[in-house]
Amino acid sequence: MAMARTSSLYLYGVLRAKQELRFGALGLGTPPAEVVTVHDGELAAVVSEGSAAVPDPTRDHLLAHHRVQEAVMREHTLLPAAFGLTFRGHEEVVELLRSARDAFTGVLAKLEGHIELGVKVLWDEDVIAREAARHDAQTLLESLRPLATAVREVRPLGERMILNAAFLVAREHEAAFDAKLRSLAARFELLTLQYTGPWAPYHFTDIVLRREPTPER
Repeated sequence: MAMARTSSLYLYGVLRAKQELRFGALGLGTPPAEVVTVHDGELAAVVSEGSAAVPDPTRDHLLAHHRVQEAVMREHTLLPAAFGLTFRGHEEVVELLRSARDAFTGVLAKLEGHIELGVKVLWDEDVIAREAARHDAQTLLESLRPLATAVREVRPLGERMILNAAFLVAREHEAAFDAKLRSLAARFELLTLQYTGPWAPYHFTDIVLRREPTPER
């Protein structure tokens, strides 16, 4: 009779590294699990050991997931994994790296040295007309575009949001992007701006770290 698994490896993302990396006790779990890398050649998966069950998307788990990605991004270019991706063990993680080696390598090369920054623009109908707000939001977007390598507009959330954009920005341009956004916020003071990041570049990856579930052995 097959025995049930009691642990698995939880994936935070993929990066390029020749030697094993250790990021400390930052991962999912109580106490937080040690975050390390599993390698295949120059590709590495950032993982931690945990329960065999797929973790629930609780606030603590989501915070831990993003905390690890943020820590890794301080010194490495990371292809981020969506929340909740687990593998049975070392062999399955290596299989993932090998199965998409060319795709991972290409995307990591494109993302090298970049971060994602988010800008949301909201309007208040009591202080500015919607069409005027839309025009100002587009002017703001076009003013920021030259400071970014790429821009993705995302579906706005709610009636008040008129712009929801993600910017892929080279790390050396982050300060200039910050300064430009501050000046634009002063110029368009009737709009409400929400500025977030840096994030792992979710909106600028051409592949999604995903695998089809397989039966328990």
